[in-house]
Amino acid sequence: MTNAATAPEGVAGGALIGDAVRLPNATGLHARPAAMLVALAKKYQSTLRLVRGEDEANAKSVVSIMALGTRQGDILRVKAMGADAAEAIGAVSALLVAGCGELHEEAPVAVAMAASPAETVRVAAPSVNALSGVCASPGLAVGRIVQYRQDVIVVAETDESPEREHGKLVAALKAAQDQIEALKNGVADPAGAAILDAHQHLLQDPDLLEIAVAGVMQSQAAGHAWRLAFMQYAQQLECLEGAHNALLRERGSDIRDVGRRVLALLAGVKPSHIDLPHGAILIAEELTPSDTASLDRSKLLGFCTTTGGATSHVAILARSFGIPALCGVDEAALALAQGTLVVLDGAQGLLHHAPSESDIAQAHERMAQQAARREQEAALALDAAVTTDGHRIEVVANVRNATEAREAVALGGEGVGLLRSEFLFDERDTAPSEDEQAAAYVAVADALGAQRTLVIRTLDVGGDKPLPYLPLPKEDNPFLGLRGVRVSLDQPEMFRTQLRAILRASGKARLHIMFPMIATLEELREAKALLAAEAAASGHSDFKVGIMIEVPSAALLAEQFARETDFFSIGTNDLTQYTLAMDRGHHKLAKKADGLHPSVLKMIALTCEGAARHGKWVGVCGSLASDAMAVPVLIGLGVSELSVSVPATPAIKALVRRLSLNDCKVLAQEVIQLGTTAEVRARLAAFAP
Repeated sequence: MTNAATAPEGVAGGALIGDAVRLPNATGLHARPAAMLVALAKKYQSTLRLVRGEDEANAKSVVSIMALGTRQGDILRVKAMGADAAEAIGAVSALLVAGCGELHEEAPVAVAMAASPAETVRVAAPSVNALSGVCASPGLAVGRIVQYRQDVIVVAETDESPEREHGKLVAALKAAQDQIEALKNGVADPAGAAILDAHQHLLQDPDLLEIAVAGVMQSQAAGHAWRLAFMQYAQQLECLEGAHNALLRERGSDIRDVGRRVLALLAGVKPSHIDLPHGAILIAEELTPSDTASLDRSKLLGFCTTTGGATSHVAILARSFGIPALCGVDEAALALAQGTLVVLDGAQGLLHHAPSESDIAQAHERMAQQAARREQEAALALDAAVTTDGHRIEVVANVRNATEAREAVALGGEGVGLLRSEFLFDERDTAPSEDEQAAAYVAVADALGAQRTLVIRTLDVGGDKPLPYLPLPKEDNPFLGLRGVRVSLDQPEMFRTQLRAILRASGKARLHIMFPMIATLEELREAKALLAAEAAASGHSDFKVGIMIEVPSAALLAEQFARETDFFSIGTNDLTQYTLAMDRGHHKLAKKADGLHPSVLKMIALTCEGAARHGKWVGVCGSLASDAMAVPVLIGLGVSELSVSVPATPAIKALVRRLSLNDCKVLAQEVIQLGTTAEVRARLAAFAP
């Protein structure tokens, strides 16, 4: 296979055909990556087809792409016909190579669950009083059952005015778009918003609309034609064979969800609304993403469905909302009486439907302990994180925007240790302007104030983080190619624009500018030279310069890098996968790609030692910073800043206040002499929450 982003390979029947692409997506092209591919394909006038062997799909149709039933490793080609065919093939092929925006961290979960949810996650019920299911979202709840069933929507089959029915269909599709947009406004989590984005793409799907419109033109009533169209595609996905298509079979429910929304509008039926009493645990055969997104979370304690699995969109939404949930629960749950008192244990995958007084007391005790700890941590959240022997650790937050920065400050965050600037570049047709970027950076700085630190990471894309308007060349090993600062250096004008925008936040907060994926001194020097030129031109000089330590070469040369930077921030997620040569999204290796492996800890130790020789500070902004088991070791190795997820801020600060620096140093030296991750985790088990 050659570079798929260059000239197409050949011509067949008047159409250009691109080079072969091996699909990297762990679960194939399901709704979200398919939606991203469609969004790019629609920018081109040419007709575009995805080709796999003798099978083809319309590259501008989400349902057509999903129905292709792709799986990881499939060989795909892009076929196009039209004036911009060559350009379209290059861009779409490059997006396929990059995984079509697939959220990298979801891949291992998706593959494990898709293989056989019941076998991999279902917990055997310990007694006749418990029903087992698939853990969709962890958590514990004690509440009373509310049973929910979808109503049947009745529509007429025929009508004598195709023009009038076509107008009804167009109006209903527009109203459905508006309803989903309103739902999106209440979903802060990116994964949840992406699900609703995919639903909006389904409403514009050309193949789906073609079938519906054809029915209307044959004198079918709009509701009847629409129902036939979406049911046809839902059934097509649900009938896909093979274990690897379990995820796509679940996506049939997304089409049904979108279909029912439009159908209700055509029938004049109000959108389904689930009325809940306080303390409800909802039981249903199926919940749609729309149902889940619209639930009153002030009253809902958890839910169980007899369909779906941990990769379903409903499960993803449950996790983003922090609601305990089970999917694929035993169908006996549907027969439980309204108001039955139950204990829902999401982590164990169990619904206790006849709990004893002792069971309920124990559950309440566990919940109370968790709540008390969170309350105590919140009460002291604004206090400094100082160890018992007087050593200050700065606890800051990883954020995407000013809203999250304000949330972090309210929870005791002492600044921002990682502002992911790529959020400004995502989900758009062109790169953001300097003014647009500057406004966002200044807003975050204003949220922090002049005395708090703001670390802005320059654009970090490539590998598993594609941009549709910046197609990168096909690479056999994209994680070893154009990623992070290499993309910026390859696109100097875009990089200069971002640097000018960042510099405009100077003076609003304690500005730190950080370059991602630095592997060599040459890369650092080239990036610093561009920054120095823009700083000189703008007259801004009040900022610090640092790098992400994400690859072994940077850790090994930490002392040399420390001579030419002001600080380091360790990205433990990438440092782990590059140190262990294990893709953290690989379905078989992800569990082994553990940041507490002794080799990764030694890389952190080398980084801290190199920085200390030149009086430079080291932070950690990867997931280890939010891991209570890792924090004592990080402090003991010399880390002085922990940049954590916003909700974790009070808990991590409280943990630091219980630790002794001297004890942490002894512990760290002990742990890095161990040989396996299991040994490290066993030694640190006492620090687990």
